[in-house]
Amino acid sequence: MPDLADLVNDLIALIPEDGSRITNDEIRTALENEAGEPISDEDLKELKSQVVALGAAEGVKGPGGGLKVPGVDPPPRAAAPAAGSRTRRSGNGTTPATPSSTIAPGTTAASVLTGELRNQIDRIWDAFWSGGIANPLEVLEQLTYLLFIRRLDELETLEERRSQRAEQPMRRRIFPDESQDLRWSRFKELGDPASMYRVVGERVFPFLRELGGEESAYATHMTGARFTIPTPALLTKVVELLDAVPMEDRDTKGDIYEYMLGKLATAGTNGQFRTPRHIIELMVAMTEPTPRDVMVDPACGTCGFPVAMGEYLREHHPEVLSDPELREHFNHGLFHGFDFDNTMLRIGAMNMLLHGVENPDVSYRDSLSEDSASEENKYTLVLANPPFAGSLDYESTSGKLQRVVKTKKTELLFMTLFLQLLKPGGRAAVIVPDGVLFGSSNAHKELRRTLVEDHFLEGVVSLPSGVFRPYAGVSTAILLFTKTGRGGTDYVWFYDMTADGWSLDDKRNPLLPLEKLGPTPKQALGEGEHEHEKNNLPDCLARWRQRKDTERERDRTAQSFCVPKAEIAAEGYDLSLNRYKELIHEEVEHRPPLEILAELREIEQEILQGIEELEGMLR
Repeated sequence: MPDLADLVNDLIALIPEDGSRITNDEIRTALENEAGEPISDEDLKELKSQVVALGAAEGVKGPGGGLKVPGVDPPPRAAAPAAGSRTRRSGNGTTPATPSSTIAPGTTAASVLTGELRNQIDRIWDAFWSGGIANPLEVLEQLTYLLFIRRLDELETLEERRSQRAEQPMRRRIFPDESQDLRWSRFKELGDPASMYRVVGERVFPFLRELGGEESAYATHMTGARFTIPTPALLTKVVELLDAVPMEDRDTKGDIYEYMLGKLATAGTNGQFRTPRHIIELMVAMTEPTPRDVMVDPACGTCGFPVAMGEYLREHHPEVLSDPELREHFNHGLFHGFDFDNTMLRIGAMNMLLHGVENPDVSYRDSLSEDSASEENKYTLVLANPPFAGSLDYESTSGKLQRVVKTKKTELLFMTLFLQLLKPGGRAAVIVPDGVLFGSSNAHKELRRTLVEDHFLEGVVSLPSGVFRPYAGVSTAILLFTKTGRGGTDYVWFYDMTADGWSLDDKRNPLLPLEKLGPTPKQALGEGEHEHEKNNLPDCLARWRQRKDTERERDRTAQSFCVPKAEIAAEGYDLSLNRYKELIHEEVEHRPPLEILAELREIEQEILQGIEELEGMLR
C-alpha cells in the first residue's frame, strides 16, 4: 500500500468544488491510477475517514457512496443525463470534464459519451478521411497502434511513480534509457511535424514490433504493426486530437473505443459483422458468469463478448478485483478468444486493454481448420456469434469435427466445436442462423438430436430479422445449452423477440430514451405506454429467470412458453418457435350472402335513380 498521507492529499484534490459528488468507484479508479496498484476496501474506507476528519469533505449516502465538499449544494442536474458531465479537480489543479454515465451499460457506446467526446472522436476520423485514409478498418488499426503507444507511456509513468514513492528500483522498464524519446509524452512535444513523423515511422513502430517477445497479448499482436499514415501533417493533427481525449478512466476508455468500433459500418469479407452490444449484454446476463469461469469466444473479432462479460463481473461480483486470486484469474486466465484475422485480433486485444483486462488470451487460430485437442473440455462458458459464411471445403476443415458431423456448413461445424471446447457442466449462449433450428439434412437433425438428448438444451430465443442491419438481414436465434454428455433436457424454453429497442431498418435508430434501452435499463419501462413492445430485452431476461417456475404454466399463445422434450422429439427435434406457437384466430361473423345481395340491389337501384335524375336536369 502506498503512503496514506500521499493518497489523502490525492483524494482531497479529487473532491469536486461545485458540490457534486465523486463516487466510491471514481475515487478507487483515480487513486489506483495514481498509486499504480489496487486499493482494498479497508484502505479506501480509511482514506475517506481521514479526509472527512480533516473537514475537507463529507460522506454521501446512497448507491455508489462517495464524498462531496461540505456545505456546498450540488449543481442542478442536466435535462439530458446522457450529455451531462461532472467537473472535478485533478492533481495538477486543472479541471478536465469527466463524463457522468447514467445510461445502462451495453446499450451503445454513443449513449454514454458526452457530445463533446463524440465530437472529438468524430474530428479524429474526419482528419483521417481528409488526410487520405478512407478505409474505416485501416483508420481503426492506426488508432489502435497510437492508443497502444500512449498506453505504454502511461504504464511506464505509473511504474516510475510507484518506484519513487516506494524508493525502490523499477520492477519493469518498457522503454530503456536509450529509447525514452519514443514515449508518447516525449515525441508529441517535438513541435516539428517532420521530426515526429520520422521518429514514429522509423523508430516507434520498429520498437513496437520488437515487443513481440514479451509475454503479453498486446505486444504479440503488435508484431505486424504497419505505419500507414501518409503525411507528417496528418500524424501531427491526429496525435494532437488523440492527446486531448481523456483516457484516465477505464469506463471512458472502453466507451471511447466502443464508439470507434461502431464506425466499422461495413461487413468483413469473411462474414464478419459486429454483434449489437445490447444483444451481447442480454446473452451475458442470461448465462450469469462467475469470477471463476473460464470463457472462450472461438470467433472473437473485436472481443465484444469478453468485454461485456468483464463489465458484468465488475458490476455483479466486485470481489473479482479485490480478491488477489480472483484478480489474477480475471487478468490472466478468465478470457480467451480466437480469430484468424490479425487486424481483428489487434483491435480486440486493445478493446480488452482499454476495458481494464491486463493480459487476455486473444490469439490467432482458424477455429474450424485446426485440430484443437489441447482446447477440448477446457472452458466453462462459450459466448459467441461466429461468422456463418456458407460452406467450407472438407480439406480445410478439422478432421475431428468432420468425424463428429459430416457437413460443409460452418454453422453446424461451429456448434460441434462449442460442444468440444466446453467442460462437462459448461454452458453456452451462441447465435445461430434459423436454418440450424429446422434444417432437414441429416447433419442438421443429428446436431439438434444431440443437443436435446445428449446434453441439456435450455432455451431458444428467436431474434428479429433486422437485428444485424445494416450488415445483414438474416434471421437468427440464441441457443442456450449446457454440456452434460448424459442428457438432462426436460423442457425447452422459447421466447419470441419482436423488438430489441431499435428500429429494424438500416438506420437502427433508438425507439425509446437511451435510459430505457438494453436488457437492464436504468429506468423501468412504462406498463401503460406500450414500451415493452419497443424493447423486449428486459422481459426476455425476466422470463428466462422463471423458466423452471411460472414459465412452465404459460399458454403457447404467449410471447414465451415451454415445450416438453417428448414433444420436440416427436417433431423430429425441430426447434423453430413457430412449430410450437399457437396463434389466436378471432372469430368473425359474416352476414348471410342473400342479405348482402339484397343490399347491393338496393344500392344499384339508388345509383340508377340518380342517373335518371341527372339526365332529366341536362335535357
